[in-house]
Amino acid sequence: MFVLEFPVSAVPSDPTVSVLFLSGAGGAGAPTERAARPVGLFDSWWTVGGAAVAASAAWAGSVWVSVHVQADASLHTAALFAHLVGLVLGFGAVLVADYHGLLWMTGRCTLREAVGSAGRLHLPIWAGLAVLVLSGMMLHPDPSATLTRIKLVLVLALTLNGLQAGLLNKRMAGQPAAPRHLIWGGATALISQICWWGAVVIGFLNSRG
Repeated sequence: MFVLEFPVSAVPSDPTVSVLFLSGAGGAGAPTERAARPVGLFDSWWTVGGAAVAASAAWAGSVWVSVHVQADASLHTAALFAHLVGLVLGFGAVLVADYHGLLWMTGRCTLREAVGSAGRLHLPIWAGLAVLVLSGMMLHPDPSATLTRIKLVLVLALTLNGLQAGLLNKRMAGQPAAPRHLIWGGATALISQICWWGAVVIGFLNSRG
């Protein structure tokens, strides 16, 4: 087996094509173009949909654990502190991302800057949400309560909304914003704010009960 590389002027987007010859039983093999790059999470609706299914399963598992696991007083206190840290990290990053979107809408920054800022904030947003979910399992939530059920649904909606937001961010990067992207982005930001603020308010109400 050997690799032969040669320039091909008929393919302007890729000046060098790598062709791999595999020797078969008869000593000849068909040339196969080398694979481009691995499939990314936000490449298509198919990849995002697969991630959404996995995230929904993880969400259901966290609900099951929260019902069947009882933490002692010290672990409950530590989980409460982690819960507040996750809220500051995740919700704070969301507010910063939405603020950059507002700056772009008012003409105070470019679309490239707004999209770039939102892309860099994905890590703290997801990290904050993960900390919220993991610590929330140790806080003895009551799934039979209406407010708790609403909060759990809001957390799932946040997760799914964040996945499709990543796809939107990738499609808007490096190209002019189409009207449908603006509507898509506005709806995404609105859903995000409703879910985050709703979860915060319900968490506050539950802490007083």
